[in-house]
Amino acid sequence: MARTYFGTDGIRGKANEGSMTPEVAFRLGAAVAHKAKQRTGHAPRIVVGKDTRISGYLFEHALSAGICAMGGRVLLTGPLPTPGVAHLTTSMRADAGVMISASHNPYFDNGLKVFGPDGFKLPDDEEEAIEQLMMGDELDKKRASGMHIGRAERIETAWGRYVQFIKSTFPSDLTLDGLRIVVDAGHGAAYVTAPHVFSELGADVEAVGVKPNGKNINLERGAMHPEHCAKQVLRHRAHVGFALDGDADRVIVIDEKGHLVNGDAVMALCATRMISRNVLKKRTLITTVMSSIGLEQALDQHGGKLLRVDVGDRYVVEAMRKKGCNFGGEQSGHLIVLDGHVTGDGLAAALTLCRALEGRPLGEAAAVMPMYAQVKDNVRVDGGDVPEQVVREVERLNTELLGRGRVLVRPSGTEPLIRVLAEMETTEEAEALCGSIADLVRREAGTA
Repeated sequence: MARTYFGTDGIRGKANEGSMTPEVAFRLGAAVAHKAKQRTGHAPRIVVGKDTRISGYLFEHALSAGICAMGGRVLLTGPLPTPGVAHLTTSMRADAGVMISASHNPYFDNGLKVFGPDGFKLPDDEEEAIEQLMMGDELDKKRASGMHIGRAERIETAWGRYVQFIKSTFPSDLTLDGLRIVVDAGHGAAYVTAPHVFSELGADVEAVGVKPNGKNINLERGAMHPEHCAKQVLRHRAHVGFALDGDADRVIVIDEKGHLVNGDAVMALCATRMISRNVLKKRTLITTVMSSIGLEQALDQHGGKLLRVDVGDRYVVEAMRKKGCNFGGEQSGHLIVLDGHVTGDGLAAALTLCRALEGRPLGEAAAVMPMYAQVKDNVRVDGGDVPEQVVREVERLNTELLGRGRVLVRPSGTEPLIRVLAEMETTEEAEALCGSIADLVRREAGTA
């Protein structure tokens, strides 16, 4: 089914334009409430959270109106990380949750993500069913009236509940005493929760990016601009820096020398330590096709396995649940720990890393993974699949390289592009390989 509203991660766009209008939010709220009521047979309870964008007020009220129109009860959290909304959805026994956020995008964008009663993002078929409701007339026939109209209330303790939950997932016999941490919340959803989590566990915390004004989310701070966090790490002689994105489900890590630590290296460090403690289920890490072969080699050296899935944290989570695994993530910093969690969580990932350090400098500990150079290119095409000749050449090259490097070619899920990735031991080799494959794509696709 062609999608009108939902993309790869909910509904997203420029606030108050296109698919991101209060009218769409109203219809979404009504559809989510209606589906929940059909499933449970009672007036649904729905958690609604947001990040710090100025348009959050607009969509918060529009969503609430749609839910109330169908007789639902709205539980408003105010600014809270996406994983916090997912957690409260389950801990408060709600029937659904909705997060208002455009993640790492600038303030003038916004988005809507829907969670089921289990706190997990909805699968494609359920999103499609919601879209059909939004575009049809069934909702208008099912609106509540009189005493059956719903109501909304604020959960004043939401951020404290989330902080307590995150702390509870860290071993009770461990602390962060003696650890100096810089945390950059990017003026986003974790501006209150992030400093509290680390300081209450004993760390010496320098918090930046914690003064949101509705328009400065992700602006020169946070995961989109980790160079600021890196400078603060050096300035305060910190052991580690954590730069979060706007809704705090993703984290960029900086070592004690101010260097960014690749997301694959973070996963390698955490996964290998989990293997050594015999707590990595199935001894398997779930990641995406973008992750380095160095990560695969690091796991292999420690008796672990790597399983790759399509790009997108939702696909990582789906595979983890299906395979019975408890740790996975993306190179971009989406790290998922399913031991007590239901979605990617930047703070949970940061604490997992802190535990894996075991007193070692991060720069030294992260060297567990062999480093390979990755070079990427995007070839604009008219649409369609990767040309057959390109597929055959990629298969030939990957067989020939046999672990010394690799090539990945895939169509974009959101744009008329074919994405090319080459990975080799040196940047020069990767650039040459990527360039030759990109040229082949252009010739075969008729865009050369």
